[in-house]
Amino acid sequence: MGSTQFGNFGNFCRDSTLPVCNLLSDSHNQTGPWDTADSCQLKGIPLSGGRHLGNVGSIILSGIAIAVSAYLFFRSSRRKAAVGRLEMQIFLVGYLLISICEIFSVGEFPLNKTARVAFSAVHIGLIAATTWTLLLNAVVGFQFIDDGTPLSLVLMVSSAAVLLIGTGYIALDTGLQWTGFWDSSYELPNRNIALYVLYQLAPLVFLVGFFVLEAILVLRVLGEKAPMLYITGAAILFAGGQIINYVASPHICSGTDGKIDGAMFETLLTLASVVLVWIFWSSITEDDWQVPVGTTYP
Repeated sequence: MGSTQFGNFGNFCRDSTLPVCNLLSDSHNQTGPWDTADSCQLKGIPLSGGRHLGNVGSIILSGIAIAVSAYLFFRSSRRKAAVGRLEMQIFLVGYLLISICEIFSVGEFPLNKTARVAFSAVHIGLIAATTWTLLLNAVVGFQFIDDGTPLSLVLMVSSAAVLLIGTGYIALDTGLQWTGFWDSSYELPNRNIALYVLYQLAPLVFLVGFFVLEAILVLRVLGEKAPMLYITGAAILFAGGQIINYVASPHICSGTDGKIDGAMFETLLTLASVVLVWIFWSSITEDDWQVPVGTTYP
């Protein structure tokens, strides 16, 4: 794979604001060996001492995302009989924690290097763990294991914790150089295959799996089509946010003289996607579906 782009972050970090980029440079921020004379530097709002508050839009939207996810969490708690209620709340907690980390990693809140590495590492670990819990939410809908039981919750939380700790450790080791094993990723093309798989590929697989399983549940088990509008909308919004962040970000940065980039729109569209996922879950767990809640689907 030496001649391929697999595992390389250099081009991504050149064009986008990503938490992983904070781990791959000596400055431990969004500047690194990937920057060229034509690269747009995210400046944000200048502060005293030569510091700056980068991507203010992402910081504000992350704060809104925290409030929205907390609201959806408490709305979920009122639906006592809904299938997968506790499992959905676990997903919402994961998203809330991601939004907190995003303020300090993607938002470029002024921090010392070690603190930024720590927030970025936890952010990356939470992305892997939270998308995994979303996939398990789809599995819960088929009632192979009764939802809300200790077995269901322990399996979800423990497996997500393994992903969080494992991914977070690799990210911390990369950023803090504990073992030196990942030091080569500081040089172009900034290759780190472990983080590439855990941060880029695994969450994508989990999200696609969630969509496919939920489509099967809705279309074949429930025999309905209307809820597909919500989950399809969520998929489109999420994909749109990723495209803007990875493709349009340098143009947005240049057009605003470095005040914002595509990360702000990625935060906004991801928030909208999560809301639609919750609405989708709420719509398929209403009391009027003609499917026994306490039985296993064939």
